[in-house]
Amino acid sequence: MFKPLILYIGLRYTRAERRTQFISFVTLASVLGIALSVCALITVLSVMNGFVEEISERMLSMTAHATITGKTGQLDEWSTLEQQLTAYPEIKGMAPFISGQVMLNADRHVSGTVLTGVLPERERKVSEVADKMQAGQLTDLVPGRYSIVLGAELATYLGVFVGDKITVITPQVTSTPAGVMPRMRRFTVVGIFKVGMYEYDRNMAFIHLEDAAKLFRMDNSVSALRLKMANLLDVPAMTQTLASDFFPSYHVSDWTMAHDNFFQAIKMEKRVMSIILLLMVAVAAFNIVSTLIMVVTDKRGDIAILKTQGLTSASIMGIFMVLGTVIGLVGTCLGTVLGVLLAWNVAGLVHQLENLLHIKFLSAQVYYISDLPSKLIWADVYVIASMAFVLTVLATLYPAWQAAKINPAEVLRYE
Repeated sequence: MFKPLILYIGLRYTRAERRTQFISFVTLASVLGIALSVCALITVLSVMNGFVEEISERMLSMTAHATITGKTGQLDEWSTLEQQLTAYPEIKGMAPFISGQVMLNADRHVSGTVLTGVLPERERKVSEVADKMQAGQLTDLVPGRYSIVLGAELATYLGVFVGDKITVITPQVTSTPAGVMPRMRRFTVVGIFKVGMYEYDRNMAFIHLEDAAKLFRMDNSVSALRLKMANLLDVPAMTQTLASDFFPSYHVSDWTMAHDNFFQAIKMEKRVMSIILLLMVAVAAFNIVSTLIMVVTDKRGDIAILKTQGLTSASIMGIFMVLGTVIGLVGTCLGTVLGVLLAWNVAGLVHQLENLLHIKFLSAQVYYISDLPSKLIWADVYVIASMAFVLTVLATLYPAWQAAKINPAEVLRYE
């Protein structure tokens, strides 16, 4: 079907002639439409991938890869369990913690928060909170001194800074001559951290593990053990292994379970956005149909002559499929190159545009991510380019079929 002659004639029709300037303009518009659609799809998906990666890194910087606790919600013999877990080479770090809901009071400001008791020297092995300190150090949490480290947003809301005193109120109660009173303890702020996610910066605080044990009356028990694995992607499989090995005495969960709704929402949003942007490619490919129909109408005489010279209907169909395929291939390749270049440089281009217009698209006072992140995934590029090219090829079938149906006798009768 696609003989060299067919290929030559199809490529010949891509050139502009004086009497077909308008058709050439429409052809160029079709190429640019496909190119811009493919470029937009690659760029948008790359920016979405960048946002997901940035948010995931910040989220996982405070979340353990996996957590193991007892069926009652606490670990009594956690040191024994820790020794058993050392037999798994996939586990690179372990740290115990005690966690509970409390109220923090500073002057007239009161806020609920999650208070976590940690061992500062061990916490660095499973989270990055020690590297996110804005003031003070996590190692300033000394047992017996009742010191506390607050999230930046929480500290701002309470109006406190390093050296200030706050009151921690727990849900547990104590019987006194005056009646039943909630347990309270004064703490000194020794540090402030900022992860860059409001959920953590506004609702988390840290104290020493021994102070937390006294505050929550945990004695020698802890809430759970945080685990850090060697490979983040292998965590779900490792979680299943631990769950089967330690069932039914312990309960094991991982970060995919803790934030499953978030990551499912991200996947759904990316899928929907891809479909919407793919419709842009489909609309641009539809322009090829109108372009080829105009070309077929303009070349009716040529088609009739070619058929009288012995070309079959399949060959005529092949000529116009070559023409449409070239338009789609050029548009797809151009859009892919532009999309890749834009995805690589979108952060710098946005920054230059902000300087030129003297505005900030992602204000640091409103958004935690003030720069536009982008991550190019080549698998996405291959899928987008392939689907765009397939759509353009499919768009050539109907006009090419119409060209093949032309009756030379009917055309030449009026020539």
